[in-house]
Formats: sequence, C-alpha cells, structure tokens
Amino acid sequence: MSAGPRARHSPPGAVLMAFGLSGLEPEPLAGGRVHRCGDVVLTPVEDRPKALWIAGTLHALDVPDLRIARPLRSRDGRWIVGGWSARRFLSGTPEHRHDEIMLAALKLAHALDGVPPPKYLARRTDPDALADRVAWGDVDVPVDEAKGGRWFEVLAVARRPVDLPDQVVPGDLFGAVLFDEDAAPGIVDFDPFHRPAEWGAAVAAVDAVAWGDAPPEFFERWSHLPQWPQLLLRAVLFRLAGNALNPRATAASLDGLRAAAAAVSEIL
Repeated sequence: MSAGPRARHSPPGAVLMAFGLSGLEPEPLAGGRVHRCGDVVLTPVEDRPKALWIAGTLHALDVPDLRIARPLRSRDGRWIVGGWSARRFLSGTPEHRHDEIMLAALKLAHALDGVPPPKYLARRTDPDALADRVAWGDVDVPVDEAKGGRWFEVLAVARRPVDLPDQVVPGDLFGAVLFDEDAAPGIVDFDPFHRPAEWGAAVAAVDAVAWGDAPPEFFERWSHLPQWPQLLLRAVLFRLAGNALNPRATAASLDGLRAAAAAVSEIL
C-alpha cells in the first residue's frame, strides 16, 4: 500500500529523533509542507545554502521590538537533518498591517548592518535574483512586454545613481511577518539581498500597493526615507522583472503591479 499524502510529506522518524521530538505527532501547517511538533516547527529545505545562512544569522540576531523564530540545532549540532530544518514556533498570522511591516523591514535591516553578505548570493540564478540584477542595471535581460515589460521599459529610463551603501537587507517580507494581536511582529524567515538598507522597505511598500490594498498615497507616507523615489523605482522594477521571469505569474499579479508602477511614476 502506498503512503498517503500526509505520510509522504511528514518529517520522518529519524528527523524527529534528531531534533529531540520523538513521540510527538507532526501537525501539518501552511498547506501541509511545514509541520509543528509542540513548540517546534519543522520545514523542508529547498535551498540548502540559504537555509544554513538564515539559521546561523537568525540564531544570533537580536532585534528590539521584533520576535525572532530562533532556529534550532539537532542533537548533534546540525541545522539541517534529512532535508529538514527546525525553529521555535512563533504565534501569529500574516496581516495587511503595512506600516508595521515597513518598520519591521527597517529594523531588521538595521540589525543586519555589518553582517557579511552570504557567499551564495552571487551564485543565485532564480527569478528573484535575476530580477534584482535587472532592476539595478547589473545585467541586461529582455523583460516580456506582455508580463510587465512595457511598464519596465517606461520606468527604467528614470533610473538615477543611488549613493547609499549596500548591506544585507530583507527583500521579501510582505506576507511573511506574523502578527498576534498586540505582540511584536514576528520574523520567521526572509530572503536576503545585498542592497541599500531602505530598499527592503521599498519592496514591502510596492507589494502593499500592488497586492495588499494599500492606496497609492501609502508611498508618500514614507517619503522621508533617503532617496526614496529611486529606491521605490528599483523596487517596482524588481517586481516587474520578477513577474516577467516567473513562469507561474498570473494576470492578477500583473494588474496589481500596474497600479503600483503608475503610482511610482507619479513621484519620480
């Protein structure tokens, strides 16, 4: 008899034993891939270099007014066992609390200042990594006109030099920050990039307008950030290029990006 869907995707007994979770029944979360065992969450690892870097970084990171889901080592000291990683359970769910997500992005970037960028960043070839390089003009890759390329070409000519220092910055926090009533926002994971500190907040702002029902005026609320128009421009170009390079992109995602792109064009 073949194993059922839950059995196929649940962490095996050897993984539970390695993380000291023997005897606990894994409870599937987030569509059945992530599993909770008591106060521990087990996640299948798809990108080993990133998972190792995130574990080592979040394990030592202390950010005032943010809750961090601390990664856990196995009994023999490993971050990954049998393709699974472990972290402390963090209560909460993603919500459209846009200003708080923006603040979380800025606080996390401040805490990451001085952290060496992960070596694997230069080797990344996934759509987001390529979209980041395209948005900043580091590489020249055609952007499909039907999937965002028209707006990309319209806006790209407005790029001007950004003279802010690069550092490790969270580039994809929209929908990834957990809220639990009045508790501090929770950080479980993030996608690191090597860009100016405020760029991560700019990406969160573009996502809020594109897909989070934030009004276009939301951009103006954060105009005090340094070189904000140019960082917003890079952020929306990043999302437009990413949409064009993503084979699973939908018409709905492009509709939201068009609205964000139009709003960004008004402040350049």
